[in-house]
Amino acid sequence: MPRTRPTIADLRAIRGTRQLTMLRVMTLQEAEAAEKAGIDIVSIPPDLLLDPEYRDAAPSLFSMPGDNFYEIGGPDDFLRWSFQMYRAGADAVYCSAGFGTVKKMADEAIPVIGHVGLIPSRATWTGGFKAVGKTAQSALEIMDAVRKYEAAGAFGAEIEVVPVEVAEAICKRTSLFLISMGAGTGCDAQYLFADDILGQTQGKVPRHGKVYRDFNAEFARLQDERIAAFQEFKSDVDSLAYPEDRHIVKMDPGELDSFISQLDAAS
Repeated sequence: MPRTRPTIADLRAIRGTRQLTMLRVMTLQEAEAAEKAGIDIVSIPPDLLLDPEYRDAAPSLFSMPGDNFYEIGGPDDFLRWSFQMYRAGADAVYCSAGFGTVKKMADEAIPVIGHVGLIPSRATWTGGFKAVGKTAQSALEIMDAVRKYEAAGAFGAEIEVVPVEVAEAICKRTSLFLISMGAGTGCDAQYLFADDILGQTQGKVPRHGKVYRDFNAEFARLQDERIAAFQEFKSDVDSLAYPEDRHIVKMDPGELDSFISQLDAAS
């Protein structure tokens, strides 16, 4: 039986009853795989949502386009962008810009997901790519950011690389739908990148990532096969083994004689 795409109200009703699953997918093939695997939520590049084939591939995925704030611009830019995404079928939008930007979109009834903890686009403020919230003071700062998202009207927030105890305590004290990326099971959803799951990440896989397949090894094998196939083609051409009769079209002998005769007469 086909699944029904969840609404914001559905996700709020699910809170506390079970953990949802979320992936960052980059292609139609990955979106279709997530759909068939029963994944609940996906984060996607805006261009993927705008692909006319996207909703055919992923009809029931709660889909959240997003990009770094510096790729989109200021509050007015975000508002125009969010309208474009909503028209294209977004269920929510991701925004790592300021709370005023979030409020501007939320005031227009756009469901917004913010970001607390380790925010890659702002990692310089928290000491680089490492856990955030390991002291009482920094944990309180995360709670403060969550409260500000609540006041701005956000629907939820990604909470990234925060101690599990902190994430769980915050989740119990907020109305936001909290999406855990490396922040434990005390939140509402578990979030991983498809690249990590599929083993196609270039470089180090983050601590919270889990590799379920080794696509990089398969890509390397396929590249070796490409090279071998191209070499065999070149060898066949050099030895005149290609093309064979089955690869070409031949002319009727009578038509060929007529063609050659007329060529000779014209020369």
